[in-house]
Amino acid sequence: MLLAQPAWLLLLVLLPILGAGAVLVSRLRRKQWHAFVAERLRPVLLRTSSPLARWFSLIFLLAATAALTTAMAPPQGNAGTRAEKTTGRNILIALDLSRSMRVTDVKPDRLAQAKVVIYELLEALPNERVGLIGFAGTAHLLAPLTIDHGAVRETVEQADENWVSMGGSDFTAALRLAISTLKETGQKNNALIILSDGEKHDESLVSIIDAAKRAGVYIFAVGVGTDDGGFVPSEDFPNGRMIGPDGKPVLSRLQPATLRRLATDTLGRFATASGSTDIPAMVKLAAKDLDAFEMKGRERRFTIEFYQWLVLPAIVFLMVSIVAATRWRGTAGNTVGTAATIACGILLTHQPARAGEAADAKSQLEQGHLDQARAAFGNLAAETRFPERTARYSLGEATAAYRAKDYPAARAAFSRALLSADPQVAGNAHFGLANSLFQIGWETLAKSPYPTDPKAVPDLAGFDTIVKDRLAAILKTETEPDQSTPGIAELENLAVNWADAVEHYDSALLADPANPDLQHNRETTMTFLKRLLQLLEQERQQTEESIPEPQPSPAPGNPGEEPSKGPGEQPDDQQNPKNQGDPKSDPGDQGDPDGKNQGDQGEQPDKPQPGQNDKPGKEPGEQPKDPSGQKPGETPEETARRILGENADLQKGPPRAGRHLQRIPKKDW
Repeated sequence: MLLAQPAWLLLLVLLPILGAGAVLVSRLRRKQWHAFVAERLRPVLLRTSSPLARWFSLIFLLAATAALTTAMAPPQGNAGTRAEKTTGRNILIALDLSRSMRVTDVKPDRLAQAKVVIYELLEALPNERVGLIGFAGTAHLLAPLTIDHGAVRETVEQADENWVSMGGSDFTAALRLAISTLKETGQKNNALIILSDGEKHDESLVSIIDAAKRAGVYIFAVGVGTDDGGFVPSEDFPNGRMIGPDGKPVLSRLQPATLRRLATDTLGRFATASGSTDIPAMVKLAAKDLDAFEMKGRERRFTIEFYQWLVLPAIVFLMVSIVAATRWRGTAGNTVGTAATIACGILLTHQPARAGEAADAKSQLEQGHLDQARAAFGNLAAETRFPERTARYSLGEATAAYRAKDYPAARAAFSRALLSADPQVAGNAHFGLANSLFQIGWETLAKSPYPTDPKAVPDLAGFDTIVKDRLAAILKTETEPDQSTPGIAELENLAVNWADAVEHYDSALLADPANPDLQHNRETTMTFLKRLLQLLEQERQQTEESIPEPQPSPAPGNPGEEPSKGPGEQPDDQQNPKNQGDPKSDPGDQGDPDGKNQGDQGEQPDKPQPGQNDKPGKEPGEQPKDPSGQKPGETPEETARRILGENADLQKGPPRAGRHLQRIPKKDW
């Protein structure tokens, strides 16, 4: 025996509190009356009675509340599984997937309108076995005959013109495949629904129509498109239109002649999708004439409800409690009885959630219907008022999202599941959250999910190749000098996600330390994370080494001063200290092989030129240089602006890590 909603049993904790409260109220009331009335007047003013009836009523009230609370759980028994049996017919749908079905003479295009017709047919024929054929130049069975209309609907949603490699509209191939598929069912009468924009009459259809009539296949043809038509789109040609052999865009119109002949010769029906004919009603009415047969449907789990075995005693206990309470002669008894009656009324009027919703959501997840499972678990988590149940439903929602490869949504749902007080649920949430973070990081790095095939898992050398290719693509991105490359920030976030993943793996290992999958995933993530950080550090060092160091500029405002020496040379005043301040010194002492000072033309002046620095040994009367670099007649503000302008290249600063310097500075220091 199982409990569908065991959380209701938490209300049983209130029963001892209610009983203790009744005892305290009774004693307090008795104490108050004894303090208010003198002892000699009590026999006259107070009517005393035996308290046995009150306690008898309270006991039965608590028993009724306990029975009702347990019934709301409610207890269930497993009655096994049974396969549903339905009566239905075989209906095969042939969908034209040629490129002309992308013509937009009907909105949004012909293929989308044909899919809408198929959806309406699936809703109108819930008990029929339906299959799907896709055809163009060739034909393929996309979905076998099945009563699982959800699987057929998913196939229709994904089908497009790229599913069939050869272009055209080969009705002959589609009819042959449909007849052979319907023959295998062993039924004499079956239906084939063709949705196409038609094609010109082909005499080869005569033999295949005769074969369809002999096989008992009734063809319902649905034309999609208009008589005016439209140009066939194609990305392989200029202007997005397919070009024919004559060098002109290909114009496609609805050609109903072939479709009408297929329907007429096989005693079927013809209609256009854009017309006023109710196609689902037409097919449903015609399908009644086909031979029906009994089919085995889905297996359902049946349960036996035992709540009625608790409701009946609860009603009896409640009636006994009310009858016993009518003998009370005090306010206290009426107050307790009224409160208890109100509490029981609230419990009786509450409608619990349907017990099978969680089982249905779990079944959808096991069957691979991930979108339905996500929606079901999400609704259950939003509607429940119990935090523990919310965490469990969030875990189911996260599992469905992870299997659907929607890792951001899975990360959010796993995070909500971490609030569970159950160590096992919390451990599974940590495990799933760690896997989601790793997958998000891997998609950022490799632009694809982590491979599930062990042979395709990259080793450390392959991981290095992936990272280096990613870094090369990032560094090719042109950015402004004062901006950082966006891809570097993505890799940094990737490292943060993987570091968080390792922490969640550690938390999951606390709950399940013997799990080999946990240990393997943690080691893999840690190995890739360490290697990623090493490669990023190597790239940063290479970037810093490639940055040229800026050279100091000459002091502004000194036109007579010699330019700075190249790297490794010493200034003249250090090579020959004795010549400091003496412009007439022997040129040979200064190391000038030409006998001239660098920067001097002609005869040396007897006195230093204005603007030269004052040094020991200069003649008195020379104007000392302003240490701030300010020129005569220049305000401090103008001096600051001039210096900033002359050193503009240095203001840009060195490029940030992860970005190579690709622009030549305006000044070559």
